[in-house]
Amino acid sequence: MSNLTVYIAITNHGFGHAARTAAIAGQLQKLLPSVKLIMVTTAPKWLLECYIDGDFSYRQRGFDVGVVQADSLKMDLDATLAKWQNIIASKDEIIAEEVAFCQEQGVSLVFADLPPLATLIAKKLGVPCWMSGNFGWDFIYRDWGKEFQAIADWIGECYQQCDRLFRVPMHESMDRFPVIEDVGLTGGDPKYPLDKIRDKFNLTQPKERTILLTFGGLSLDAIPYQNIDRFPGYQFITLDAHAPDLPNLVKVVDRAYRPVDFMPLCDRVVSKPGYSTYAEALKLQIPIVSLTRTGFAESEIILNGMQDYGYHQVISPDLFFADNWDFLNLPLQPPRVSAKLATDGNCSIASSIVDYFNVNPSC
Repeated sequence: MSNLTVYIAITNHGFGHAARTAAIAGQLQKLLPSVKLIMVTTAPKWLLECYIDGDFSYRQRGFDVGVVQADSLKMDLDATLAKWQNIIASKDEIIAEEVAFCQEQGVSLVFADLPPLATLIAKKLGVPCWMSGNFGWDFIYRDWGKEFQAIADWIGECYQQCDRLFRVPMHESMDRFPVIEDVGLTGGDPKYPLDKIRDKFNLTQPKERTILLTFGGLSLDAIPYQNIDRFPGYQFITLDAHAPDLPNLVKVVDRAYRPVDFMPLCDRVVSKPGYSTYAEALKLQIPIVSLTRTGFAESEIILNGMQDYGYHQVISPDLFFADNWDFLNLPLQPPRVSAKLATDGNCSIASSIVDYFNVNPSC
């Protein structure tokens, strides 16, 4: 196939979907340097550049909502519903505009995580739509009452038109998708020498006394950083630019660095439920301390997966926002099962796209 152009549509929700999809795109570019990547997302370009080393086209568009949130835990369902109603009302115009763009660019494959409109764009364009993910948005919305049922039904109908789903671990059934292929964990890998990280950020404590705090692109409102003072023998790392200056808090503001780049130097990661953070930590076998999250159906699934396959600790938001962080003194729990998750999702998906283009490189 002569035209090696992939239109990659990413769901409009936080940074996790963009990070894991960009990691796949970056692997594809390594296997097939001649491929043209069109990254279609509202996530910032600098985030994609952390995962894709070479050139790509950046098209700032959003075709779904995900969840409107004030931070990584607080959801606004009314605003989410209103935005979805606007998108569905405008879908014909959106599809026509994107099809015209794809025709100009010579797109021969649509790949998506996991905006439902991507399937309709691909059908109108006359090319396959492949997707990857661990849940569909209809799965999330069905828990939110009758106001969301029509939207969930419409999303499910879109997903039924997907030609191939790469289902990653810690997933719901995703049985609306007609063709499902299970793959390993996706997400980023560390890309800097650990000695360079230690020297650049003056990480003086050993791994056993180093803790990474990461809560996704939206972070959390009012993280109680003052609790760090209670652990003077530890060093904490955060990529939150708004964190206070504390003696044992390393604040990383250089956007070239990602949480996964620090994980190998840490004893544990303190986070909220999120596939990308969990997957990157599980791939590196770094223990996870996770808050719980209510009202978001994916959370229970991935919390169970995290407990099954990694050393872990599950805490309530009340414990996290308390004024002591005593949970850091408690022992971690071992994985609940002995089986290991496959970690080759990036390569499996990228290799399948290479095969679609009838070229030979492999991981």
